Amino acid sequence: MGSRTLTGPQLFLLGGSFLITLGSFAVLPYMSVLLHDRFGLGLGVVGAVLAVASLVQFSGGVVGAALAARIGLRATMLVALVVRTAGFAAFVPGLTRPVVAVTALFLVSCGAALYLPANKAYLVAGCGPERRPGLLAASGSAFNAGIALGPPAAAPFVLTSPAGLFTGVAVLFALVGAGHVLLPSVADEGVGVKDTTVEDKTVEDRTGEAAGVAAGVAAGSGLPPFAFTVLAVYVFMFFQHYLALYAVPRTSTAFYGAVLMGYAILLVVAQPLLARRLAALPYATALRLGFGAMAAGTAVLALGGRAGIAVGAVLLCLGEIVLFLKNDLEALARSAAPSATVFGRQRLAAGLGAFAAAVVGGQLYGVAERAAAVPVFWLVVSAQAVVLPALLVVWARGSARRRAGDGPVAAHRPR
Repeated sequence: MGSRTLTGPQLFLLGGSFLITLGSFAVLPYMSVLLHDRFGLGLGVVGAVLAVASLVQFSGGVVGAALAARIGLRATMLVALVVRTAGFAAFVPGLTRPVVAVTALFLVSCGAALYLPANKAYLVAGCGPERRPGLLAASGSAFNAGIALGPPAAAPFVLTSPAGLFTGVAVLFALVGAGHVLLPSVADEGVGVKDTTVEDKTVEDRTGEAAGVAAGVAAGSGLPPFAFTVLAVYVFMFFQHYLALYAVPRTSTAFYGAVLMGYAILLVVAQPLLARRLAALPYATALRLGFGAMAAGTAVLALGGRAGIAVGAVLLCLGEIVLFLKNDLEALARSAAPSATVFGRQRLAAGLGAFAAAVVGGQLYGVAERAAAVPVFWLVVSAQAVVLPALLVVWARGSARRRAGDGPVAAHRPR
């Protein structure tokens, strides 16, 4: 998708997305260090704070969607940026007061929850299905470029002059927020197909619906993209949370950093290039490819060594590209709800998956470590990437068949 196809507001949002994640990830990856080393909080407390903050950041997207429905997309983005700017500014007095620092972290998380659904909805507002894949892929690349560059950009300052870093990030957010004031207002309307009630369906419709359960679900259902997003993020977050513990002792910190940088570059470059092809894939095929790549990647990680870790990371990156983008596109296509609402639900799904991975992953990794069999941890994750989606598809097929079988009866029920 070339820049000539983008409007001025879309270009601004993509640039703003890069700056927002650049500023955010100049600070957030170091929060565990600041909370533990500077404030002396125990690791258990630090972990609990970060887990709750992450859950708020993801799951609060439904609140952001509701706010967008009430006050509009641009106004919601502005509110979100005001909250995040206040959060980063509050880190400065928080350097000497742990309670203020934790409050600042939750303000930042709340701002992120409000911003992203409205941002994505604004980006695709008024665009047909043929343009949404490229726009969402470009948005993902902009966010991931900021994620990749934020931590190394802040590394020289985060421990030596954190007050200056927090002030700079707060100013950056204030400037990006000021730019949002100039954006034109747009309407957020449903972009998918409306669900068809049972009463409106003919026998032929029901027959076609029953035949279509091989794709996993009946058309129009909002549950499967949500559920598959939960599973995709659940599997991915094992890699996100535990690769460092696994890779650094077996290779080096420098190699681990190179893997993360390569991962980010591949994500930024490949996602826009593959966007149209992914959009054209049947959903069931995309699910098989995405979860298959994640299963293969985590299995390869079990081999250890530089080659196993590098190849495993590449496969997981491909799985992320396929599943994260396709689930969003499928959720949009199957829902008649406003797009901000769809993206808010998808963020909720991501939050549930990340939270579940944090809870389950720590237990699994601890068991594997005590048994001196850490590679088995990755094999267990690989098995989950195969078994859990298959179980969900089986359940969805059965549910769709039951709905199709009950259709003629439901059609004659009194209203």
